[in-house]
Amino acid sequence: MTSDADRSAATAECVADFEHAAAAVLPPDVRDFVAGGSGAETTLAANRAAFDRTFLVPRVLRDVSRCTTDATLLGRPAAMPLAVAPVAYHRLVSPDGELATARAAKAAGVPFTVSTLSSVPVEEITAVGGAVWFQLYWLRDGARTLELARRAEDAGCEALMLTVDVPWMGRRLRDVRNRFTLPAEVRAATIDTGGTAHLRPTAGSAVAAHTGQAFSPALTWATVARLREHTRLPLVLKGVLAPEDALRAAESGVDAVVVSNHGGRQLDGAVPSLDALAELAPVLGGRCELLLDSGVRSGTDILRALALGAAGVLVGRPVMWGLAAAGEAGVRRVFELLAAELRTSLGLAGCADVTEARGLRTVR
Repeated sequence: MTSDADRSAATAECVADFEHAAAAVLPPDVRDFVAGGSGAETTLAANRAAFDRTFLVPRVLRDVSRCTTDATLLGRPAAMPLAVAPVAYHRLVSPDGELATARAAKAAGVPFTVSTLSSVPVEEITAVGGAVWFQLYWLRDGARTLELARRAEDAGCEALMLTVDVPWMGRRLRDVRNRFTLPAEVRAATIDTGGTAHLRPTAGSAVAAHTGQAFSPALTWATVARLREHTRLPLVLKGVLAPEDALRAAESGVDAVVVSNHGGRQLDGAVPSLDALAELAPVLGGRCELLLDSGVRSGTDILRALALGAAGVLVGRPVMWGLAAAGEAGVRRVFELLAAELRTSLGLAGCADVTEARGLRTVR
């Protein structure tokens, strides 16, 4: 018998279809937690506007009869230049949570990034198989953070992604107004620090209060050097927007930088990630790998990011919408749609593969 979730996944023809389907089934406060940004959500909106004003200059009379989306990310093969972004608490939107997402990512041949605030322990996620990266928030207890990095490495994670733009959580007004609180059955399974995020506050967001207690606002370049010395895994810095910071990251032995404004959830008014990529890539000059996060909603968006110098993109909200609407089948369908759109866009732009896409001109 075909379930409602299977029908929802089968009939979706773009990411926006899943956004609408997820909005219809999620509780309003959870929908706001996933979709919302900080402040007036200026940067949240600007991320999409940056893609919409970036136009590609296609090439013609090129053989695209064998058009492929195959890519290499952090030295490993991937079926397309995409990884799942680190997003907290997948069990907020579906009972299987990160396990369903990890299975879908494995089937799609793309890496899955486990959040420090994952609602499933990292060991259970790596047991699914597939390529798994681990996103690290620097905790107030530095020794415990290094233990967490070692735990991820021992579990089989293939890379560490240090988020560097969260000294504390941005003021996300939707969560503040909802006094957002985690339900009892959802917790940060890898770093559980008690019930702060489950206690409904008299004002503000319980999740913001929890992260404020757990995360260190004293993260510096010395911390990056400490982590670099501690791990043999590829090290990625997520949340870089300034060219000067990207250059210093490369000089510090970082393997990749994620150009990201945290999906518009941190500094409201920060530059759109795609605009930052356009400025940063020529300055960095290939000193380390570049990934783009924030606002990706289609295969054409992926092509735009490649043309502006990215090796690949991270996708967060679309994955959560697919998971909320149709579970694992929904996430699989999101990946299928993005792969099909990317292949179509590559061919129409005259590119047989993602390497040729990096030679496309853009008009912005």
